[in-house]
Amino acid sequence: MLAAAIIGLTTHSAVAQPQHGIAMYGEPALPPDFVSLPYANPDAATGGQIVTAEVGSFDSLNPFIRKGSVPWQLRFFLGESFMGRTLDEPFSLYGVLAESVETGPNREWVEFTLRPEARFSDGSPVTVEDVIWSYETLGTVGHPRYLGFWEKVDTMEQTGPRSVRFTFNIEDRELALLAGMRPILKKAQWDGVDFAESTTEIIPITSAPYVIDDFEPGRFLSLRRNPDYWGADVPFRRGTNNLDEVRLEFFGDETAAFEAFKVGEVNSNREFNVARWESQYNFPAVQDGDVVLSVLPHERPSGMTGFVMNTRRDQFADWRVRDAMIQIFNFEFINEAMTGSAQPRITSYWSNSPLGMSDGPATGRVREFLEPFAADLTPGTLEGYALPVSDGSERNRAGTSAALAQMEAAGWTVQDGVMKNAAGEPFTFEILLKQGASENQAIIDMYVESLARIGVTPTVSVADSAQFKERTDAYNFDMTYYRRGVSLSPGNEQYNYYGSETANAPGGRNLMGVQSPAVDAMIGRLLTSESQDDFVAAVKALDRVLTAGRYVVPIYQWNISRVAHAKELKYPENLPIFGDWPGWQPDVWWYED
Repeated sequence: MLAAAIIGLTTHSAVAQPQHGIAMYGEPALPPDFVSLPYANPDAATGGQIVTAEVGSFDSLNPFIRKGSVPWQLRFFLGESFMGRTLDEPFSLYGVLAESVETGPNREWVEFTLRPEARFSDGSPVTVEDVIWSYETLGTVGHPRYLGFWEKVDTMEQTGPRSVRFTFNIEDRELALLAGMRPILKKAQWDGVDFAESTTEIIPITSAPYVIDDFEPGRFLSLRRNPDYWGADVPFRRGTNNLDEVRLEFFGDETAAFEAFKVGEVNSNREFNVARWESQYNFPAVQDGDVVLSVLPHERPSGMTGFVMNTRRDQFADWRVRDAMIQIFNFEFINEAMTGSAQPRITSYWSNSPLGMSDGPATGRVREFLEPFAADLTPGTLEGYALPVSDGSERNRAGTSAALAQMEAAGWTVQDGVMKNAAGEPFTFEILLKQGASENQAIIDMYVESLARIGVTPTVSVADSAQFKERTDAYNFDMTYYRRGVSLSPGNEQYNYYGSETANAPGGRNLMGVQSPAVDAMIGRLLTSESQDDFVAAVKALDRVLTAGRYVVPIYQWNISRVAHAKELKYPENLPIFGDWPGWQPDVWWYED
C-alpha cells in the first residue's frame, strides 16, 4: 500500500492561495472539510489516565533548548505549532494554530494565518508577536534541531493582524513545511529570563492540549488535559488528547520498570525485547485479561539502531577498522541469545521501506547521483554492500578471520595476544552505555567476548542520564548506543543527522562525525527534487553512502510494535502507516471503564 502511495504521488506547483493543508509533493489527502484524522475516533470518550515507565531522570522542563535532561515526550506535548503532521501520509500537514497556509508558486515563501480563537493555557491569545519571538529565539539560542531552518530564512514579516510570512534564501521545497512545525511559545513568559538555561522552575506556557500539572525529578511527571483547551474542535484535534492524565513514572533500570508494570503501577508498556515478550508476559494480570497484549504493524523505515563509532577518534577514522568492528560483532549468535532469533537485522537506514537501498550494484539514477563522488566513496557503495552473516556459532570463525584481515590492512596485528600497531601501541576503545540499559549491557557483554578473540579489550563505562547526555553532546565517546529514527519523508533534519556542517556542533545529532561531500550532496538533492522518482533515488543513494560507510554496528529492527496495556486503554482499529509513533499513543487513545 505504502509503495504505491509514494510512487503514485505527482508534483504540482503550489497555488498561491490559502489552503487547509500542505504536502511535500502533490496535495494533502484529506479535503478541506475533513472531520478528523482517519486513524482518530472523533467519538472517543474522555477521562482516565495512561501511566508509562521511563528509565532515568530529568532536570529540566524546557524541551526547546540544548541544556538539561528533559523527558523526550515533552516536546511533543508542549510544542503546539501552526500545522500538525498526519501519521497516515509520507509528509502532509494540516492546520492547528493556523487556519490557513499559503505558498509562493515555487515555495520560495510561505504564509500562515493564525486562528482567531487560538489561546495559550493561561487564556491569553496567541499573537503574531509571539510567533516572531518564538521563531527568532528558537533559531538563535534554541535546540540545534531548530537552527538549520532559521539559517535559511531570509525574512520573517507580519503581513496582517494574524498573518506572518517567511521568505527563504535557498531553493528547498521542505522549508515551507518545516516553517509550520516550530513550537510557538508565549513571549511574555520569558521577559527578563535566559531562555537558553535549563531549569525545572519555569514550566513553558503553550497552547497545547496538555499542561504540566505536577512533577518530581527522578520520580514522576504528570500532564493534565486542559479542560479549557481552545482547539478541541479543530479537525486535526478531534478524537485526540482524550486522556485526562498522562503520567511518566521514572525508574533506575529496565527491571524495576517492568516490575512496576506487572503490579499495576504502570498501565502501558512498550516491549522491545521479543524474548521477554514471549516468556515474561504471562503474569496474573495478563492471564486474567486485565492486561492486553497488542501487536501493531507499521510501514515505516527501520531507521538505524546499534552501536555508533565516533570517527573523530583516531581508532575509528579508518573504514577498515570500522568494518572489522562490524565483522567481529556476532549478530546471529547475539540475536539468538537475546530474542530467540525472532528479530530481523537492520540492513540499512531505510530498510523495510520503498526508500531503502537495493541489493547489488547501484543502477539508474542512484548510480548517476553517486558517480561524481566515486573516488571518495567507501568501497561497496557503488559495487554493493551487505552486512556479514555468521554461522550462528559462538566462535564465528569467518567473522573473526575477516576482522583480523581488515585490522591488518589498517596497520594493526595481534602481537603476544594483543592487537597492536607497528609502534607496539595496543588498540583499545571505550564503549559508553547509559545506566539502566540492561539489554544493551547484555549485548555488549557478548560483543566484548568476541573482541577478545582478536586481541581487543575495550573499556565499558556506564553513565547516568545527565552524564550520558553531557558526554554525547560533547562527542566525548568512542562507541555508544545509537538510535536514529528516520521517516518516509526525510528532509532538512538529515543535515543535523549526517551533514558536514553539523559534525562538530556541540549538542548535535551527527554522533558518528561523518563529513562526506556525497552525503551532503544527496541530502541537497532530496530537498530540491522536483519529481518523486528523483526524491526516491536521492534517498536510496544516501542510504548506500551511510550504510557502506560502516559507521554503526547495526542490531535488530522492529517491524511491528509490541504494546502491553490495561484493558481500559483503547485505540482505533484503523492504524496509521507510521504505526506506533509520536502522535499515536497517547494521542488517539482513550480510557473506557
